[in-house]
Amino acid sequence: MPFRCAVLDDFQNVAATSADWSALGDRVELVPFTEHFASEDELTAALAGFDCVVTLRERVPFPASVLNRLPRLKLLIASGMRNSVIDYAAARAGGVTVCGTESSSTPPVELTWALILGLARGIVQENNALREGGPWQSTVGADLHGRTLGLLGLGRIGSQVARVGLAFGMQVTAWSRHLTEERADEIGVRLALSKEELLTSSDFVSVHLALGDRTRGLLGAAELALLKPTAYLVNTSRAAIVDQDALLAALHEGRIAGAGIDVHDIEPLPAGHPMRTAPRLLATPHLGYVSRANYERYYGQAVEDIRAYLDGTPLRVLG
Repeated sequence: MPFRCAVLDDFQNVAATSADWSALGDRVELVPFTEHFASEDELTAALAGFDCVVTLRERVPFPASVLNRLPRLKLLIASGMRNSVIDYAAARAGGVTVCGTESSSTPPVELTWALILGLARGIVQENNALREGGPWQSTVGADLHGRTLGLLGLGRIGSQVARVGLAFGMQVTAWSRHLTEERADEIGVRLALSKEELLTSSDFVSVHLALGDRTRGLLGAAELALLKPTAYLVNTSRAAIVDQDALLAALHEGRIAGAGIDVHDIEPLPAGHPMRTAPRLLATPHLGYVSRANYERYYGQAVEDIRAYLDGTPLRVLG
């Protein structure tokens, strides 16, 4: 019997063509799923007959309640080398090996700037008007040069976003709990005195922090109230860092100029979710990691992980 491998959330149906699965020969049967499973019951029913699952990012949780219902599962592969929604202890207890893949920071950096530029120059609104026979020019763009870009987080992604901002001639400031002046100087940006000082002084604020106990809800109603009415907020990190209800209220009440959001509290967003219709919002369906090169890396290394596991020498083991 072949080693059956499921690929979850293959929305574009590209998993099979993003890597050379033939390298596994006839040892593995690949089954991509192009639709998202919304409940644990749907997920476990679909995966009951699989030995291996490849899951994209952190969209599908694998708690003990799921792992315990998949007795055939032996290998779980996560894209990226960090996954907060897998219960590693439960996986070990059930004899499931968890492996990861490398992930490039370039795609989320590029998407961050796509959102910033799209917001600043009203790209979607102007494009729609042009195509639909609407007004010829209806917006006045917000300048980047000379304006302040505030970064919450100056790690692998935030530092690359900072360098692009500097290339645009922006003044770049950064803050996080453990950010040092030495690190800020290394990147060429100013260390903000506090989170509050960064929020009040920035024309664009971009979130680049990992989600954890200290960052969950970091930007709530009080923090969003500190933003200028002409400021834009961009989040390509994790939805829970920003209080979603407070953000929706700020957008509906016009207390900020707009927001660019790639991450959501529920993914995929339900049809009637308020984020789908919020004003002043440029939203994308978690595209930060979705690029051809990144997919080739994810699935190419998933093939390596499967082959190594079958050969008895697992690679990139997590947890």
